[in-house]
Formats: sequence, structure tokens, C-alpha cells
Amino acid sequence: MKKTILITGASTGIGREAALYFAEKGWNVAATMRTPSKETELQKNTSIKLYELDVTKNETIETALASAKKDFGKIDVVVNNAGFGADGVFESMSDEFIESQFNTNVFGLMRVTREAVKLMREQNGGKIIQIASVGGRVAFPLYSIYHATKWAVEGFTESLQYEVAQFNIQLKIIEPGAIKTDFYGRSRAFSAPDYTDAYDNFVEKCEKVAMEAGAKGADSIEVAKTIFKAANSNSSKMRYPIAYPANVLLPAKRLLPETAFYSLVKSSYKI
Repeated sequence: MKKTILITGASTGIGREAALYFAEKGWNVAATMRTPSKETELQKNTSIKLYELDVTKNETIETALASAKKDFGKIDVVVNNAGFGADGVFESMSDEFIESQFNTNVFGLMRVTREAVKLMREQNGGKIIQIASVGGRVAFPLYSIYHATKWAVEGFTESLQYEVAQFNIQLKIIEPGAIKTDFYGRSRAFSAPDYTDAYDNFVEKCEKVAMEAGAKGADSIEVAKTIFKAANSNSSKMRYPIAYPANVLLPAKRLLPETAFYSLVKSSYKI
């Protein structure tokens, strides 16, 4: 019997690549997005079925998961991929800007996870895979709010694993480094003060490094392959770092004294 995976934020980037990759590997794919009516490529694949899901709206989450279960009989894996990157100068960020980042990256992920746990408890098992970031364990300049959301995802997931293990539910965390996606482009939200130029030099230096990293990042397919590996793993391994600088900075943070690690980050940004 074919396994079924449900993926949030499947219209672009990692989510889209994962949907195509799992379909290629013989899985049923419930590809969810806010406006499936705009999608043309994925719906051509007979192994992929589209569903409307907005992680900020509970009713769409409940409907999408219930519909996918009805269509496929069971949902074996749920991938929380929907999210976006907010960066910039914290001083300039409004409450609305901050709340928007948390509502999608944290509360949205929690809403989907809650519904997935309910479904998987009733079916006696499943896997929930959270797309976090190297930024969930390492912090860079100008990403304070984004890091806050990803660190929240890491802590939330690590705690929840103990709670749901009794129901044969496994939790996995994917921690991508720099990936060529809309994170650095269309889906990016940036904030800077319009009342002072005090941060201009700092922002210029940091943005240059961040944009160069994005341009040189790994392709989304590499993350899709890592998600596939996690989905098929029965080991207790929880975290799956993927791509530079995750493969360098995570071991460095573990091994270096704190001040030495901070100096390493600052030197890479020339600040």
C-alpha cells in the first residue's frame, strides 16, 4: 500500500520540490497551499492532490487533513514546511511585523502539528517533520525575529516528542543551511528604520553576506532528499542538518567556547 505525505507550503521552494520528489518515489502526496487554484504543474501529477490550507486559519487545516485522510485512507507523514523569513533592524519592527512572523512560523506550525497529532493518535502512528533551520540553533545578525521563531520550533518539537511517543508518533526536525529559495527574495520581509541612518553601514555589510550565501546555497532538491530520508527512518534520530553552513557551524558551536564562536560569526560578516 502506498504511503501518504501531507506537505504545507507546497506551492514553492522546498515544499514544491518535496512534493515532486515524494511523488517520483511512489508516494501519495497531499500538497497544500493557500491558493491551489493558481497551481498548474503539480496538479498534472497523478500522485499529487492539491488542498487549500492556510496555517493561520484553523478551519482550513482541519478541512485539509480530514479531506486528505478521506481521499487516501491514512496520512503517514505530515511536513510543516510553510513559513517565511523576516529580517532587519529589530528597533524598527512593529508589533504587527513581529506577530506576522510568529503567526506563520510558530503558531501556524503548532496548529498543523496539533491536528496531525490528533489524527495520528487515532490511527496509532505517524511522523511529523518540522522544517526548521540552522537558524534554530545558531544566530546571525539581523535575523533576531526569524531566529526566535525557529528556536521556538526546536524547543517545542524536542519537548513534544516525549508526549506523543506513546502513540507511536515520531517527530523529526530538518535544519537547512543556505538554500536557493524565495527565502532571500519574494517571500522575504525586511524592516529598517526610516528615521535614522545609524544602522545603514551595519545593514549593508550583513545583507551582502546573507545575499551571497543565498546565491551560493544548495538546491531545494537536497532538502527534499533529506526529508525523504527522515520520513523513511525508524531510528530515534531527531535532527537532520543539511547544507552549508549548517554542516560547519553546528559542530563549531558545540566544540568552540562561546566567545570564540561569536567571534567566528562576527568575522564572517566583517562586523
